[in-house]
Amino acid sequence: MTDFVPDVVADAPGRVNLIGEHTDYNGGYVLPTAIPQRTRVQLKRRADDRAIVTSTQLGGPVEYRVGGEEPQRAWIDYVQGVTKFLLEAGHQVGGFEAVVDSAVPIGSGLSSSAALEVSVMRALSGAYGLALDPIAVAQIGRRAENEFVGAQTGAMDQMAASLADLGSALFLDTWTMQYELIPIPDGAELAVINSGVAHDHARGDYNTRWRECQDAARALGVAQLRDVPVDDLARVEALPEPLNRRTRHVVTEDARVLEAVEAMRRGDLPNLGQLFFASHASMRDDYEVSVPQIDLIVELARAEPDVFGARLTGGGFGGSAVLLVRKGSAALVAQRVARAYAEQSGQTPTVLVP
Repeated sequence: MTDFVPDVVADAPGRVNLIGEHTDYNGGYVLPTAIPQRTRVQLKRRADDRAIVTSTQLGGPVEYRVGGEEPQRAWIDYVQGVTKFLLEAGHQVGGFEAVVDSAVPIGSGLSSSAALEVSVMRALSGAYGLALDPIAVAQIGRRAENEFVGAQTGAMDQMAASLADLGSALFLDTWTMQYELIPIPDGAELAVINSGVAHDHARGDYNTRWRECQDAARALGVAQLRDVPVDDLARVEALPEPLNRRTRHVVTEDARVLEAVEAMRRGDLPNLGQLFFASHASMRDDYEVSVPQIDLIVELARAEPDVFGARLTGGGFGGSAVLLVRKGSAALVAQRVARAYAEQSGQTPTVLVP
């Protein structure tokens, strides 16, 4: 691609989820916002059916046939999944050359995969004149992740990459796909610290949690855990271990999202911060997706007087923490927390926001 001149340039943001973790594949509520880091795709149409894709971060070029996608168990599968399901949806897509450059850290819990899927679709849409609305983009991206890559994620990440912005949180009902942009209160700003512990949702414990939720829903006689009301926790407690704790997290987390939206509307930052801490405790104890390094970041943040709340963000098993901080203090707070975390953990953290 030495003489590569793109026909189209497109991008999409990573996201940080403020609250509502592991609720999306249970049909529940989520509250993500975009981060400044984005994935950028430069794309040029080809006259044949070959796709040739290079990643600035991950290498290449990698080649495959559009319409003949086969899993390679590598980053290119996110791109292959996109073209496969665009074709299945009836969109006319041919070959292309593309260069992907991403500032969204991989394995950080900030949806690098969704940013890749959405940016590729935006580029293909521009190159091939596809009629794709933001929800259709998100739905095809989710199919790519679930059915081609094999990670049983919900719709949140792709919806956030497709619709979220920097000044608002995307309040999304992942069952109805209804959404609303809720302004982040004036008195607060966010900090995001990458722990340096990477995850991979395409295999392992993430999909185990998904299966546990499916088992719990069947045991409770509901289509999905979103259908369990928060005042029905007695029935939840009767489930066998660990399904009782997994379900308790999902049901109470859905309730926390609704409370968080109301707190944001009121500008009630202390209450919003306490919901962050409660969410983290639930993910640590009931859902068991946190790791000691993230727990340490949250506890160091708790000791900061300008921090309202902090929690693991993303699917867990590593990744990042999000802090809700008094406006004007986020940069200094994040630096202090990251420095103390590095000293105590031996990890190399990165302050991603601000």
